Amino acid sequence: MARTRIGVIGCGGRMGRMLIADIAASEACELAGGAAKPGSAAIGRDLGELAAAGHIGIAATDDARQVLRDSDVAIDFTTPEATAAHATLAAELGRPIVIGTTGLSGEQESAIRRAAERVPIVFAANTSLGINLLFGLVEQVAARLGPDWDIEIMEMHHKGKVDAPSGTALALGRAAAAARGARFDEVAQRGRDGITGARKAGAIGFAALRGGDNIGEHHVIFAGTGESLALTHRATNRAIYAKGAVRAACWLVGRPPGLYGMKEVLGL
Repeated sequence: MARTRIGVIGCGGRMGRMLIADIAASEACELAGGAAKPGSAAIGRDLGELAAAGHIGIAATDDARQVLRDSDVAIDFTTPEATAAHATLAAELGRPIVIGTTGLSGEQESAIRRAAERVPIVFAANTSLGINLLFGLVEQVAARLGPDWDIEIMEMHHKGKVDAPSGTALALGRAAAAARGARFDEVAQRGRDGITGARKAGAIGFAALRGGDNIGEHHVIFAGTGESLALTHRATNRAIYAKGAVRAACWLVGRPPGLYGMKEVLGL
């Protein structure tokens, strides 16, 4: 059976290097190439050596188009602007793509949805198994407890993270809102400061903490009268995201065009 050829877009970053290492160690897939942003110090370096996985004879490039052409499927962990462009390019070339970038604007997400009309795309704010199980639990709890229970979502990440709340926190909020039959944009309360007045009924609140080297933790709190319930996920190794993304890439090949999530990948 042929091994799935996976291209890594964003190979010079921390996640890109972990993806390369995971692909290199897998028997189900192989590395097709890697692209880094123009001017990156990674360009020209051997991808295996870049990821401390040993020499593999493929050099990093700044040509995302060529990496997509050489791949059965690509994985993109870059920046919102670059990701939207890569999704459009993948659609043009007829290549499936897994997207793990967070912090995208509404317009950038729309570009991904348009691309998904032509090619299969997995778009996931978080590719870990545990977090995606948490999404399902949040949906169940929100639906069963109903709107009388207040929902607050707190997340903490390392001091270098540039977007807040995290894409995963927002996805958890969307899951809770959908389970209640509410429009997320109408119930999301993404920050409090000063004299804010009493909490709005049905609101889903967010708090974002930043500090140190925290890989990522998410808490979904259901606060009722006389009791509360908290669901928590903590990441202690970033390799969980790479493993999930590679699994998604292998799953995606041969699927019909459409926008998929980790829920479909994992059969949850």
